[in-house]
Amino acid sequence: MPRFTPPPSKLPHVGTTIFSVIGALAAEHQAINLSQGAPNFPCAPELIAATHAAMLAGHNQYAPMTGLPALREAIAAKAAALYGHGYEVGEEVTVMASASEGLFSAITALVHAGDEVIVFEPSFDSYVPMIELQGGRAVAIKLAPPSFAIPWDEVAARITPRTRMIVLNSPHNPSGMVLSEHDIAELSRLTANTGIVILSDEVYEHVVFDGQPHRSISRYPALAERGVVVGSFGKTFHVTGWRVGYCLAPRALMDEIRKVHQFAMFAADTPMQYGLVEMLRTPQHYLGLADFYQRKRDVLVEALKSSRLKLLPSHGGFFLLADYSAISAASDSDFVQQLIREQQVATIPVSAFYSDGTDHGLIRLSFSKDEDTLRRGAERLCRL
Repeated sequence: MPRFTPPPSKLPHVGTTIFSVIGALAAEHQAINLSQGAPNFPCAPELIAATHAAMLAGHNQYAPMTGLPALREAIAAKAAALYGHGYEVGEEVTVMASASEGLFSAITALVHAGDEVIVFEPSFDSYVPMIELQGGRAVAIKLAPPSFAIPWDEVAARITPRTRMIVLNSPHNPSGMVLSEHDIAELSRLTANTGIVILSDEVYEHVVFDGQPHRSISRYPALAERGVVVGSFGKTFHVTGWRVGYCLAPRALMDEIRKVHQFAMFAADTPMQYGLVEMLRTPQHYLGLADFYQRKRDVLVEALKSSRLKLLPSHGGFFLLADYSAISAASDSDFVQQLIREQQVATIPVSAFYSDGTDHGLIRLSFSKDEDTLRRGAERLCRL
């Protein structure tokens, strides 16, 4: 009898990621977790109380596909207050089952087979697989340490008639780079009078340091008219496991994104949406986030002063990069695994954020942790 032959893989180059390897190894060695961008401290008790109250009130069935009207209204009001852009609540705001689902729905809806999508590496590891699943081609442009500035001359040279989308991420994971006014001007210039869509991953929008503003593409009419903004309540309210995010986009783009969303997830978790409505009634919950995380960044930087690690600047987000060349000549992947086994501290190799595994001898440290964890992790790293 003929044997079953499975279909060819759509992602033949994707295997078990280094994130899974690090997670398993860290658990085995009970390592201090400076690897994952997930807080180890509790969220606001009022968020739990509001969500619990929604559950008790019976709000446990499907929400509207586009999200609770009250939550969409709150999202639109926040965007208008912070960035001056008036998104239409009914047609241009959609609550998603995580920012990742928002990214997936946008890429699936707007990228066609044969399209090219510019991504900047190091980048979040899901961008390229999402593009390839649609038959698109990721055009990777590398950002160089220590500044990780976008090389706009190279971007201009890599734009072709097939360029469908440019994916941005600011504040940037893993580098902590934030977009400047020069970046905005260059992006506007290069995309003017084109059919290029800008997909802007802004999950760390409220975590920008040292008095810098967050330059959302919503601020700039010429970019907002071709832009999809993806946000995350998990990052903002310390509930990454709740998996609730949102998309903002002009109606012509959002109509297509919703077509995918309704079949991918249909709706985000209902009681969580009720809880988030209550949190958004008090802007200080998110307006104070930059100072909150800047203190954590500074605690980790101070605690590592006596180490042999060379720290790179972090202007936003949850992460700090460190050059370990004064300690070891090992690959970043090997060095990270050595840290777990010998020092019981978990970090992430930056090569994991490059599709070709580019290794600059850098590791990523997360400071989205309580201060005791940061100091204990730093103490062990100072032994190196």
